[in-house]
Amino acid sequence: MQRRGFIATVLATGSVIALGRANWATAASGDFAVTRSEAEWRAMLSDMEYYVMREEGTERAGTSPLDKIYAPGTYHCRGCDLPLYSSKHKYDSGTGWPSFWQSLPGAIGTKPDRKLLRVRTECHCARCGSHLGHIFDDGPAPTGKRHCLNGVSLVFKPA
Repeated sequence: MQRRGFIATVLATGSVIALGRANWATAASGDFAVTRSEAEWRAMLSDMEYYVMREEGTERAGTSPLDKIYAPGTYHCRGCDLPLYSSKHKYDSGTGWPSFWQSLPGAIGTKPDRKLLRVRTECHCARCGSHLGHIFDDGPAPTGKRHCLNGVSLVFKPA
């Protein structure tokens, strides 16, 4: 019985992960205002940018130079240039990733991310669907949110 239970758990977990990936693939394939073929995305993005933005990967903590930029300006989506976050909402979370307590209105979308053992809130660009990072409930006032983002998904434009 223990062996059957283990096998059932592994199969169920695999199904949940596959279903989540299938749902993302459907959304990324055309539910956004800006769409590109896989070849177009690969031509415009580095391998790491593609991995993070199109395959929902994560860059290593502490590797993004954007983490320590606090100059006035706006952070845009690398995939479609949509303004996503204002430097006014940025703070040092100590995580090694650029962090914000809120996005610009209508700039991001969210969905449940079930790839790990717990459900997280994934955030993506509302216009092209590029993966940005995750939103957690341990941020500062006034929202209490921490938008923990991959710097490779962003382009900083000084004010």
